[in-house]
Amino acid sequence: MALPRIVTIGVYGRSEADFFDALHNAHVDLFCDIRARRGVRGSEYAFVNSQRLQARLAELAIAYRHIKELAPSDEVRQAQYRADKATKTAKRQRTGLDPLFIEAYEQSVLDHFSPQAFLESLPAEVNTLAFFCVERAPEACHRSLVAMRFAELGLEVEHLT
Repeated sequence: MALPRIVTIGVYGRSEADFFDALHNAHVDLFCDIRARRGVRGSEYAFVNSQRLQARLAELAIAYRHIKELAPSDEVRQAQYRADKATKTAKRQRTGLDPLFIEAYEQSVLDHFSPQAFLESLPAEVNTLAFFCVERAPEACHRSLVAMRFAELGLEVEHLT
């Protein structure tokens, strides 16, 4: 099996057309939703609420997988929220992850996740897969931590920004 290319994508700051164009232009054939809750507040982002998102991806012939085990738990997210509160940073304006969040996420999620086993579970025809969460900047989102685990295996990773 050839190793797939990995991309990551967020939604904040993107229009619906820009979001789906980015997936299309990156030749994504498997979309991995790594959010715990598959909804986003705000009508401008309703297109990434689960049912609408899955319907549009199906129209584009992009397979969809919800990988809830890669979502941070409420407890882990609270570590980031506390850091955001201390620095008076709004979630949608965050540009990085707090070290306490990173440590908690790695211990509670990534240390129990096998990128190799995940790759082996993919259909052979997957060439490009996208990891999706909402934050604009990959550095401000757990999707960048997931992508790093795949980069450690020698996979090409691109953040669609």
